Amino acid sequence: VALPDHTSSFSHHHCTMVDSQYYLPNDIGISALDCAEAFRLLSPKEKLYAHYLSRAAWYGGLVVLLQTSSESASIYVLLQRVFRQQSPAQLESVAMDAGLSPEEYQAFLVYAAGLYANMGNYKSFGDTKFVPNLSKEKLKALLWQSQAFKDSPTEMEALWNSSADLIYSLEDRQKQLGLGDKGITTYFSGNCCLEDAELAQKFLDSKNLSAYNTRLFKREAVAGKNSYEVRLASSVQNETDTRCGKYEFGEAVFTVRRGDYAPLMKKVSENLEKAQAYAANENQRRMLEEYVRSFTFGSVEAHKEGSRYWIKDKGPIVESYIGFIESYRDPFGSRGEFEGFVAIVNKAMSARFGQLVSSAEVLLPELPWPSAFEKDTFLKPDFTSLDVLTFAGSGIPAGINIPNYDDIRQTEGFKNVSLGNVLAVAYATQKEKLTFLDEKDKDLYIKWKGPSFEVQVGLHELLGHGSGKLFVQDEKGNFNFERQNVRNPETGELISSWYKGNETWDSKFSTIASSYEECRAECVGLYLCLNKQVLSIFGHEGEDAEDVVYVNWLTMVRAGLLGLEFYTPDSQSWRQAHMQARFVILRVLLETGEGLVTLQETTGADGRPDALITLDRAKIHTVGKSAIQRFLCKLQVHKSTADVDGGRALYDRYSAVTSSGSHDFLRLRETVLLRKEERKMFVQANTRINGETVELVEYEGSATGLIRSFAEKFPEDAEEVESQLLELSKQDASCWC
Repeated sequence: VALPDHTSSFSHHHCTMVDSQYYLPNDIGISALDCAEAFRLLSPKEKLYAHYLSRAAWYGGLVVLLQTSSESASIYVLLQRVFRQQSPAQLESVAMDAGLSPEEYQAFLVYAAGLYANMGNYKSFGDTKFVPNLSKEKLKALLWQSQAFKDSPTEMEALWNSSADLIYSLEDRQKQLGLGDKGITTYFSGNCCLEDAELAQKFLDSKNLSAYNTRLFKREAVAGKNSYEVRLASSVQNETDTRCGKYEFGEAVFTVRRGDYAPLMKKVSENLEKAQAYAANENQRRMLEEYVRSFTFGSVEAHKEGSRYWIKDKGPIVESYIGFIESYRDPFGSRGEFEGFVAIVNKAMSARFGQLVSSAEVLLPELPWPSAFEKDTFLKPDFTSLDVLTFAGSGIPAGINIPNYDDIRQTEGFKNVSLGNVLAVAYATQKEKLTFLDEKDKDLYIKWKGPSFEVQVGLHELLGHGSGKLFVQDEKGNFNFERQNVRNPETGELISSWYKGNETWDSKFSTIASSYEECRAECVGLYLCLNKQVLSIFGHEGEDAEDVVYVNWLTMVRAGLLGLEFYTPDSQSWRQAHMQARFVILRVLLETGEGLVTLQETTGADGRPDALITLDRAKIHTVGKSAIQRFLCKLQVHKSTADVDGGRALYDRYSAVTSSGSHDFLRLRETVLLRKEERKMFVQANTRINGETVELVEYEGSATGLIRSFAEKFPEDAEEVESQLLELSKQDASCWC
């Protein structure tokens, strides 16, 4: 489970072409992720290990293009062709000759950087489409003047023709990711709807197959029966595996096949095999072996096995994880997006997280549910702060708690990772860009935002996602709790529902599972940051500690308001799990009343609508604490007892964005959109082998730097990889209409 940041404020842009929500502003923040010092301290062997893992991650990261939209791969190849021939600096004079203004050329660079940073033309955070902030004619003129076009006009024209309309299209369905008529997805063929997704999930459950590494294609009906293809990601395409084949299921026919993304999966595996030679220990070697098996044969079981070795590899200097991990972007919530990261331990910050782990036994009983609702034994996870060397995928979070396999998490453990060099640049906020806060809160907020978020990340990942028990009855009929004794603290009655057999948290709570779980973890952070022992672990005592608590709670309520950006009124749906969670918390605290949180609509100094959110710090430890305590207990009870109906009713009520009631949230959403600041993009270094040593190649924190880092990403086989991408994209082109 990945934890993104809360940052957001605004920059003024007059809309030249489309609603500014759909393009990236020219002054978007772009920062380089600094890991030079951490990399320098690695031994030669560790550098080689990190290098090959990074290669595997970058090749796998290209899969995300194919998981995002039908056009993403073509746009990527089009841009790569241009920038591998001419750097952004060389292209600038070409752009001026083609009639672009400096602003238009910058808009082109920002669009290209955005496509690379999000691995596709939809934002990784919020899932809305972005289009270039310059006209189609101007973009075409620039491409036609480029060296790439002069060298291969036919090919470039074909790339442009296949993607130009989709690059700019903002038809309702194409504005965001979603299933059926709600949006765009390439996890499902275009003719699939929610019912198809639900049926496929039942089929997969019946075969004990995970959806993580699959996509679903609805084919021509056979003899009046709906026909589906479930495709597993793997480098081998032969069907010798027992899992592959044709199955009758109710009124439908399912065919399970291998070979999705085959050439990319092969490159991932080859580099993981090379990394094995430089592994630090047996756990790392076995882990990589299982990952290779997983990506070769499409086996999630092998990936789980690899994850088990990964959990056992405690405190490595070079940490990594790779595979189909987070399910945020599957509209149904059960297919994983590919990601791979490689990061290096930051010793000082890790020591603080280590202390938090050691205090877990004392802190968990503080949580507001009976002990029967807590795991039988707390599995001490690794909790480290890392500096990211490579993070391939659609975006970079600030913290991660993995693996996402609940069965492993419940009984064998997990690891928590805080990404220190991401935190360092993600939260630098300028005072003039801080929205919706009282002037007197702003300096305090800027001073304590970083430290308070470090505390929240620690609590959220470790004691949030790491806490709470699921009541399960296994296939043999055995229970993991005492049915005669465990009572529901909300009703006083004996527990009457639980998870059965293959049911998991994700499969039961499906569409709300991720957001609900993020909400539970955020509440644990708010609740436990009130504990003096927690604050002193992070080095905060006395008045400073109180400031950290205040800013943490203030950050959460402000994030709840900012979250409205990620709500789509037309489909009445949320596009981002964490932001929905923070809005829910804001609603809970507003409903508590007693003047704890106030939210009012105002007019800004610029004469345009504005808003002000305040938090009464004197009431956090009393009114605030008891509100979160009650809500958190409810969340846990519904989760533990597999009570989907109760959990959904509770969560949906607080997630509703309406204009009635105490606040007009739909109007406030307009204000939030008016004053938002785009999320930052990150520029990552490349590694390359020079003779016996591995070099780190760094780039500046700008659109130009980000583009150059991608233009130089695949020095040996860029053309081969690009033609494979186009081939994979073409193969399924007819499925998306």
